[in-house]
Amino acid sequence: MHFGPLPLSDAEGAILAHSLRLGSLSFRKGRRLSADDVAALADAGVATVIAAKLGNADVGEDDAATRIAAVLAGWSVQVAAAFTGRVNLFAAVRGVLRLDPARIDAINAIDESVTIATLPDFAAVEPGQMLATVKIIPFAAPAAAVERAERLAADGPPPLAVAAFRPLTVALIQTRLPGMKDSVLDKTVAVTRERVEALGGTLVGEARCDHDEAALAERIAAAPSADLLLIAGASAITDRRDVLPAAIERAGGTVEHFGMPVDPGNLLLLAHRNDKPVLGLPGCARSPKLNGFDWVLQRIAAGIPPGRAEVMRMGVGGLLAEIPTRPLPRAGIAPETPRAPRVTALVLAAGRSSRMGPTNKLLADVHGTPLVARAVDAALASQATNVIVVTGHQGESVAAALADRPVTFVHNPAFADGLSSSLRAGLAAVPSESDAVVVCLGDMPRVASAVIDRLIAAYNPLEGRAICVPTTHGKQGNPVLWDRAFFTEMAALSGDAGAKRLIGQHADRLCEVAVDDAGILYDVDTPELLAGYVNPEALVTPPDPASAGSSRG
Repeated sequence: MHFGPLPLSDAEGAILAHSLRLGSLSFRKGRRLSADDVAALADAGVATVIAAKLGNADVGEDDAATRIAAVLAGWSVQVAAAFTGRVNLFAAVRGVLRLDPARIDAINAIDESVTIATLPDFAAVEPGQMLATVKIIPFAAPAAAVERAERLAADGPPPLAVAAFRPLTVALIQTRLPGMKDSVLDKTVAVTRERVEALGGTLVGEARCDHDEAALAERIAAAPSADLLLIAGASAITDRRDVLPAAIERAGGTVEHFGMPVDPGNLLLLAHRNDKPVLGLPGCARSPKLNGFDWVLQRIAAGIPPGRAEVMRMGVGGLLAEIPTRPLPRAGIAPETPRAPRVTALVLAAGRSSRMGPTNKLLADVHGTPLVARAVDAALASQATNVIVVTGHQGESVAAALADRPVTFVHNPAFADGLSSSLRAGLAAVPSESDAVVVCLGDMPRVASAVIDRLIAAYNPLEGRAICVPTTHGKQGNPVLWDRAFFTEMAALSGDAGAKRLIGQHADRLCEVAVDDAGILYDVDTPELLAGYVNPEALVTPPDPASAGSSRG
C-alpha cells in the first residue's frame, strides 16, 4: 500500500488520508476519490493529496475486517456490517461468552494491521451486548495476513461464541442453628430465586433442617429432582470434613473441591450427586452483590459447569470486593456495556403518486410482489430492530398488501400535506428505547438491506456520526439514518422536502457512507420508470440515477 503525497494524475481510486475543505469543496478523511472528485480538486487548484492507494497485495479495510469477523463468529454471535475498517460482534442471546484466547492472541500477533479486542472469556452477556470488535488499522491489511488470520480462526471450533443460558431447575436447602431468625432464611430464598430467575431458571423447591450432618444428609436424599442443588449452611464451611461436605458424602455425593480464589466467595464447595452438581454456598451468597457463586452459577446455567481446575483458574480478575465500579446484579444498578444500536426502520408509504396518474405505484405488481414490499422487505432483512410503515393515500390497500409482514402500521391522515407529515407521524410511533431511525422511502425498491446495515454500522453519535447518508460516486442518496437527538427538529418540518434541509445545518455530525449501490439514487416516480423497473428492457433510454431519490427522508 502506498501512503503519502499523490499527484492528482494518480489519485483516482485513492483513499483520502486527511479531510480537505476548500471553499465550497469539502471532502472527509477516508473518502475514495472518484474521477469527478479529482476533477473538482484540480479546479480548486489542488496539485497533490495525502492519500493511501492499495496495491494488488492489499485487502481494503472493510473487506479485511468482514472476512476475519465472519470466521471468528460462532454460535449465537451476530456480526455487524463493516465501517472504517471496523466490524463489531454482538451477542444474540443471554449467556456466557466463550473464547479461544490462544487463537485470538495468535491472530493479533500476525500483523500490526489486524486487531481483535474482546470481553473476557466467560463474561456474562446480554442480547445485543458487544462481545468483540475487529479493527483493521487503516486503510488496508496485507492479503497474506488476512488469509493467515482466516486459517487460524477456522482451525477448530469458532474462537468466539456465546453459550446460552438454559432453563435451569434449582433446589435449595438451608440449615439453621438455634436462635437463627426465619427472616434471614426467607431473605436467602428471595435472593436465590432472583439470582436463578435472572438466568432464565426456576427455583423448584426449598427445604430447611438443623445444622447437623445426619439431618442434612436426609434432606439431601429427599431433595426434589433438579438440575442443580444449592445448600446454604447456617455456619460457614471451614473444612472438607465440616457439616455440609460430610452430609453430601453421607447422602451418596462426592466432594470435588473446596474453596475458590475469588473474593467474596472463597468458601464455595463444589460437589456432585447422581451426576448433578451440588454447591455448598459461601455466606456472601445471601447477598445480591456479585460474588464467586455468581460466576459458577452462570457457567452451570450455560451448560459449561466448571470443575476443580476451572475454579482454580478464576483468581485472575477474581478480586470482586470493594470495587465501586463493578455492577451489582439484582440490585437495580444496570452496567453500561457497549451494545448494538437500536435503530428503527421507518418506511414512508403514504404518498399520492401524483406523477403516476391514477395508478398507486406502491401497489404496482412487480413480478408478483407489490412495489412497496421491496422496500419493506429490505428493512426487515436488515439489522434494524423493528420496522414501522407509514400509510396515507389508499392506506388500507397498502396495509393489506403488507399484512403478512411483521411491521407496525401508522396511518397519516394528513398525507396530502407532504412528506414531512408522514415523517412526523412515523417519528411519533418510534419506541422510546430506539436510539435512531433510518428513514426509507417506499418507492425506492432497489435499496438493499446491506445498505441499511452499513448505515447502522457507521452510526456512532459519540464519534460525531449522528446522521449517516449513503453515497455512490460522490452523490448522496437514501435511506438516511438520524440519531434521536434530531427527532424534534424533524417533526417540526413542513412541506414535501422531508428532512433533507437539516443535513446542511448539521454538517459537523454528518457521516457519508460510501456504498457500491446505485439503488440509493433510484426511485420510481413516473409510469416510464415503473415500466422500466418491471421490465428493464422496455426502457429505450435508462433514467439518470442522479435525478432520482431527491426527496431525502
